[in-house]
Amino acid sequence: MSGVFSQLKNPFKLLKYSGTKYSIMHSVCIFERNISIMKRKLNIIAGALMMTAFICVPMLSGCSKTKSVSTETTVEKAAKKSEAVSKDGTVETEKEAEESKLKVMASFYPMYDFAVKIGGDKVKVMDMVPAGTEPHDWEPAATDIKNLEDADVFVYSGAGMEHWVSTVLASLENRNLVSVEASEGITLRLGHEEKEEHEGTDEDHGQYDPHVWLSPLNAKKEMENIKDAFVKADPNNQSYYEANYTEYAAKFDQLDQEYRDTISGLTNKNIVVAHEAFGYLCDAYGLKQVGIEGLSPDSEPDPAKMAEVIDFVRENHVKVIFFEELVSPKVAETIAYETGASAEMLNPLEGLGDEELAAGEDYFSVMESNLEKLKAALE
Repeated sequence: MSGVFSQLKNPFKLLKYSGTKYSIMHSVCIFERNISIMKRKLNIIAGALMMTAFICVPMLSGCSKTKSVSTETTVEKAAKKSEAVSKDGTVETEKEAEESKLKVMASFYPMYDFAVKIGGDKVKVMDMVPAGTEPHDWEPAATDIKNLEDADVFVYSGAGMEHWVSTVLASLENRNLVSVEASEGITLRLGHEEKEEHEGTDEDHGQYDPHVWLSPLNAKKEMENIKDAFVKADPNNQSYYEANYTEYAAKFDQLDQEYRDTISGLTNKNIVVAHEAFGYLCDAYGLKQVGIEGLSPDSEPDPAKMAEVIDFVRENHVKVIFFEELVSPKVAETIAYETGASAEMLNPLEGLGDEELAAGEDYFSVMESNLEKLKAALE
């Protein structure tokens, strides 16, 4: 057989063999050829399978990854999507709820505090005067004007406190802005028409005392006016604003009664203050204020005024000279030194510092503290 297979290279030589031998060799040749053909076909199929696997495996892997990413994105969206149900039963996202709030600009701290208390979670309030800044001579910057253009409500106290208001309001293009002068309806105290030289001209600081909020009942009226403005701008939440006002109106009444009960029992009713900011407070509870400076906290007393105040302190046995947080205590400390009195801070609530705000101080806590200091000074 080995001889036969060795001759397959030239199969025609097999013809010289006998018939039987030729028949066997012919069959072997055909068998060998069929095996070779089958091997080639198997190689082709195997190659095709390998190519298919090479192409499909990355595709399947890619499909798997795409599906995973899509699922992850959906989960993230579901997790981040916070829903709130409004009063009418509709569902709104946290972003939509935030955007639906009234945008309120407040001219300085008391207006900011009152607006936050009335508006609660229905409003977004911005205090225009930065924390710790004295507001009397503050003026709005371009960013403040832009914020007013985008606002729904603008709250200011009035009575000359914000000397820039009329000019700014006249310049605005925001015709939908609801502006409210919180002191409207309050009987104003006549102040000094202080005139100071300012770059060669006299500057009029106004004829009214603007510090109306330092009487609790005046503050209550200011909050009522703010509530009415919110109702006008957002009538759908009227009951919410009304309920908040009712709550805080009761607190103002309680604070007013505390002042009456405490101060009525004191024999000494004279207070000496660096800045004449407490006129409405004094009028409400029978106190007399003597100001070292006038209604403007940055005015400087002349020597004659200093001598007058020193005489008053000595003659009336005044124990405490009050100064303010946002104004230098230097003048008050000088008079205290000359008379043997002490110098302490009485807060006119024109602005709170960052530390006070962080500690949760507000109108009521500061007014309670003021009452304690007045009681200690006048006993």
